Amino acid sequence: MSSKHRVVVLKIVSGQLTVTAAAAEYGLSRQYLHKLLARYREDGLAGLEPRSRAPVTSPQQVTDRVRQRILTLRTALVAEGLDAGPVTIAWHLRGEGLQPPSTSTIRRILHASGLIVPEPRKRPRSSYVRFEAAQPNETWQSDFTHWRLADGTDVEILNWLDDHSRMLLSCTAHHPVTGRNVVDTFLACVDDYGPPASTLTDNGRVYTARHSHARNAFEYVLAALNVIQKNGAPNHPQTQGKIERFHQTLKRWLTARPRATTIPQLQGQLDAFREHYNQRRPHRALAGTTPATAYAATVKAVPAGTRPDAGHYRVRYDHVGSNGKISLRRAGRMHHLGIGAPHRGKRCILIADDATVAVIHLDTGEIIATNTIDPGRTYWRNQEREPGRWPGSRS
Repeated sequence: MSSKHRVVVLKIVSGQLTVTAAAAEYGLSRQYLHKLLARYREDGLAGLEPRSRAPVTSPQQVTDRVRQRILTLRTALVAEGLDAGPVTIAWHLRGEGLQPPSTSTIRRILHASGLIVPEPRKRPRSSYVRFEAAQPNETWQSDFTHWRLADGTDVEILNWLDDHSRMLLSCTAHHPVTGRNVVDTFLACVDDYGPPASTLTDNGRVYTARHSHARNAFEYVLAALNVIQKNGAPNHPQTQGKIERFHQTLKRWLTARPRATTIPQLQGQLDAFREHYNQRRPHRALAGTTPATAYAATVKAVPAGTRPDAGHYRVRYDHVGSNGKISLRRAGRMHHLGIGAPHRGKRCILIADDATVAVIHLDTGEIIATNTIDPGRTYWRNQEREPGRWPGSRS
C-alpha cells in the first residue's frame, strides 16, 4: 500500500494531478489524500509508510500495580498450598477492591513470568459425563485418605462432602477409621445440617457389609433415617470423583505446613483447613463462589417421605447401660430412658423429635423402645410393648 501512496503523493506534488483527480483515479478519499500530503511534508517519503492502527492508550491495559499483585498472589497462594489459578487470583483481586483483568490475561501474565509450569495434555473436560446434585443435602459423598504424622505414623482422614455445593461438612483424623467413626461423624453432620436424601461412598467395610450379605451399623442408621445409600462400582473411583479430587486439595494444603506430630495437632490443622475451604476459597466448579455460599443459596433436599418443613430432630448413637437405661440430656437437664434389662449392652440409634424418642437396635433395625418426652420427669418409661420396626424403614 505504501508504494501506491508514494505514486499518488508524488504526482500531486509534481502537479501532474490535482487532489480531486487523484482521488477519482486511485479510489481514495480527498480527506485521506490531504493526510498523506501532510505526513509527506513533515517526514518525507518515510511518512507514507503504514502505521499501526492500535490506539495510543488502552483503557483495558493492565496497570503495573495489578500486574505485580497478580504475581504476588500467585506466589503466596502456592506457598500456602492453596489453589492459585487465574479464577482464584481474580476472586482475590475483587476482594481487595481491584478490577481484575480476564482470566486469560492473568494466565498470560503468569506464563510470561515463568510461574506456570506446562503440564501434559489432559483429556478435555467436555468429554466427561459430569453429575452434580441439584440441591444441597441431595447427596453427601464420603471417603477417607491416608496421611503420615511427623514420626511416620499412618493416620486416616475421614471426610463428608456435600455433592451440590462442595461444602466440607466434616473432616476428622483417626487411627484408623472405624465403622463407629463413620456413624459418629455422619450423625454429627445430621445434627448440624439435617439428614441428606442419599449418600455416595465406595464399598469399604466401614460403609457397607453387603459383601458379606449383611448390614453394618451405618447401613442401619441410613435405613432408620430413610436415607438412600449409593455405592460406587468396585475399582471405579471416578464415581466418587469430587471427593477424590478434594483429597488432592487437602493434601496440597497440609504439605505446605509443618507436619503434625499428634492426631490432635493434625485435627487442629484440619479444622483450620475446613474453615478456609468453606468460607474463604472460591471454587472453580461453583463459578467462583465459596462452598458455604453455594450451600446456603438453595433450599435443602430431604430424605424421601420427609416434609421439607418438618421440625428439627436429634440423632444419637449410644448403647443400653447395664441398668437397662440410656441417659439423654435435653434442654440442659438429664433424663433417663427406660429400655429394659433384656436389651443391656445393645448398640442403638436414638431419633428424637419434639414429642418422642425412638430407640432402634443397630444390629437388627428393631425399635426396642419408644419414650414420650416429658420435660417435667426425669425418667421416661418405654412405651413399646412389642419390638417393631421404625415406620418407613427398609427391611
